[in-house]
Amino acid sequence: MEVRASVTGVRVSPRKARLVVDAVRGKRVMDAIALTRFMPQKTANDVGKLLQSVAANAENNYDMDPELLWIKAIFADDGPSLRRFKAKARGRVGRIIRRNTHLTVIAEERRS
Repeated sequence: MEVRASVTGVRVSPRKARLVVDAVRGKRVMDAIALTRFMPQKTANDVGKLLQSVAANAENNYDMDPELLWIKAIFADDGPSLRRFKAKARGRVGRIIRRNTHLTVIAEERRS
C-alpha cells in the first residue's frame, strides 16, 4: 500500500531541493530521516519533516509500521515563482526570480 505526503511553496529553488531529494530516494524512511538531520543543506530540514509526515500518515491513517516503509518516489517540482525587480544603472531594472518548490513523497511498505 502506498502512503503520500506533500508540502507546497517551500521557499527554495527546485534545483537545490533536488540535491537532498536525490540523496534519500530509494532508502528506508527512518534511515532517510536520520540522514537529513546531518545534511548541511537548508532544504534537508523540510525534507526531513516531510518524511516524518509520511511516517505519521502511515501509522495513524493506515495502521502501518513506519519501520517497514521505503521511499518509492520522491520529487521536487517547480512551484510559483515570485518576480521582483532591482534598480540597475542608467534607469534600467534587473529581474530577480525567487523560485518555490513543491515536495512530494510516496512511500510503500515492504516486508523483507
